[in-house]
Amino acid sequence: MQLLRILQSQGYGSRRECRALIAAGRVFIAGTPQRDVNRELAVDDLVLTVDGVDQQYRRHVYLALNKPAGYECSHAPQHHPSVFSLLPEPLNRRGVQCVGRLDQDTTGLLLFSDEGAFIHRFTSPKKGIGKTYRVRCLQPVTEAMIHSLHVGVVLRDDPVPVTASRCLRVGERDLLLTITEGRYHQVKRMLAAVGNRVEALERLVIGAYRLPEALPSGAWTWLEPEDLHALYQPPPEPKPRS
Repeated sequence: MQLLRILQSQGYGSRRECRALIAAGRVFIAGTPQRDVNRELAVDDLVLTVDGVDQQYRRHVYLALNKPAGYECSHAPQHHPSVFSLLPEPLNRRGVQCVGRLDQDTTGLLLFSDEGAFIHRFTSPKKGIGKTYRVRCLQPVTEAMIHSLHVGVVLRDDPVPVTASRCLRVGERDLLLTITEGRYHQVKRMLAAVGNRVEALERLVIGAYRLPEALPSGAWTWLEPEDLHALYQPPPEPKPRS
């Protein structure tokens, strides 16, 4: 692939902008500045250095963000900053989208991609992808509440019962809850249906991929092949986060 096309595909701008980057000597490969916009390069294991920042060539974007509270999953946020403001500009130029959404006050694992099939796979309720949340409740969690969440609760304005595929109490007011659907405010509405209220909500796991404990709030990381494989696996048994 031509160097110019590679830069464009990785989100470094228009043809004109990418030509300017090359002409200004701001693009390096293996420590050597690149001057030929038409140079043909193999993209396998290709690492570009643009303005001193290394970037491996990636055909598609797959990444995970540790979402902080107070951010909206929208390109046009209304009341809070956008989660897209936490990503580098080249990624936004590639048209990445949130893979599902988290409320502005919900934290934790949020995926992004620019591949439509991947986004559909992990947002379609029919696919049954498990998502595990840590839930801090206002009131103590009773065995009766856990039983109701397991067997199914009816949400307000929605007559079809929903169930938790797994539910584990990890504190007097704390739950690890796994669901396989993605209805609007589902976890909050499920807890309301059993007579409790969610005070804090953090998504920890999608499929069998767990939010890296070393990933700070507001930071993101690329999903590598082993991470993508884990996303397609059944969720692990819930366990408290250390």
